[in-house]
Amino acid sequence: MSGFPISLARPARFTAALPTAADVVVVGGGIMGVMTAWYLAEAGVKVVLCEKGRVAGEQSSRNWGWIRQQGRDFAELPIMVESMRLWKGLSSEFGAGLGFRQEGVMYLARTEAEMAGFEDWRKQAMVHQLDTVMQTPDQIKARISGVAAPWIGGMLTPSDARAEPWVAVPMLAEGAVARGAVIVEDCAVRRLDRAGGRITGVYTEKGRIACDQVVVAGGAWSSLFLRAEGVEIPQLSVLASVAQTEPMPEVFAGNAADDLFAFRRRQDGSYSIAPGSHHDFFLGPDAFRHFFKYFPTLRADWRKTRFRATAPRHYPDGWRTARGWQGDEVSPFEQLRILDPKPNMGTLGRVQDEFAAALPGLGRPKLRSAWAGMIDTMPDVVPVIDRAPIEGLVIATGLSGHGFGIGPGLGRVVADLVRGRAPGHDLSRFRLSRFRDGSSLKVARGL
Repeated sequence: MSGFPISLARPARFTAALPTAADVVVVGGGIMGVMTAWYLAEAGVKVVLCEKGRVAGEQSSRNWGWIRQQGRDFAELPIMVESMRLWKGLSSEFGAGLGFRQEGVMYLARTEAEMAGFEDWRKQAMVHQLDTVMQTPDQIKARISGVAAPWIGGMLTPSDARAEPWVAVPMLAEGAVARGAVIVEDCAVRRLDRAGGRITGVYTEKGRIACDQVVVAGGAWSSLFLRAEGVEIPQLSVLASVAQTEPMPEVFAGNAADDLFAFRRRQDGSYSIAPGSHHDFFLGPDAFRHFFKYFPTLRADWRKTRFRATAPRHYPDGWRTARGWQGDEVSPFEQLRILDPKPNMGTLGRVQDEFAAALPGLGRPKLRSAWAGMIDTMPDVVPVIDRAPIEGLVIATGLSGHGFGIGPGLGRVVADLVRGRAPGHDLSRFRLSRFRDGSSLKVARGL
């Protein structure tokens, strides 16, 4: 099988000289960082994005590629509705190469309890005027050819979409550069430079950049970076496995999932397939440190999680990963520039079996490639989008597997937050203080 298309073996695409000064430095070249840089540059802000490895080298390119409004937590949903509008504009700018197509997202139910959950979400989401509709078994069979799975119903949002992640995010980065952003790959930000309690710059492996504002959008690495600066967030990461099949006949043009497996049609006629809800989790110091915050989620999901005793060497929550270093020292971000975990082939084998059982006319799919990504998550499965206690520092992380689709909207929100402008959405659910102000954490109400 072929390897993942974004790797250090591929020459750096963004090789601008490192400026000595900027208004804002963005840490991390996933879709969150890229779109924040896009909107800052568009507003005339001098912004530098530093990426330790490759733009979109980690979870922003390794996800399912879904751009969905359906099933969102209701605090995310207004931003996601905005994101859908933005994706349409991006598609007009970049054309078919972006891979954006509105073919719908369908959730499929095997139990009455799942159907009740779908219907409850749909009713609450009606205020946003989505085109979400419930599906009967006959309607599912009319939409998905050759169905044999015992689905008793489902939920469909026809306006939901998809794009090709490892193509789309680098294209969006090119768009940010065209608007004036500077993007530098192979350039880890090691530490903040501070004076009098406020940011005065950052130390990178290629030198210092003077600035007075920093956005930390480092995905699975954000907690490690912030902890070195005295800011703690209860962020952990889970491993999610995905595969690409060989080309097969089309049975459904859109994106679909039940609790056992998910699939979407790709531009070349193949499918992306993945487990519907199963994942792997590496135990490390942060896992034990934040155990009680994650207990409600863990209690509900432990049967869907494969626990591993230790993370690979140099992973963010590895047992021997450094937790402290100085700005002139090699940081953990340089020791492992791209998180490239091995997929759980046993889990993917079961996905192949479930796919074949549900769609027997296609048979057991042959895999062209398989990969995994580390999804940065929070105890309540919604992100942190907020200013930190350090003056000039903004945190945008913990997107919990929801980031690719909502990235454009959140990038616009974070850019306005940095500029001191009203973000246009209620961000109180995403505040940093919720983990220490005595609030009862509410796990995401989405699906």
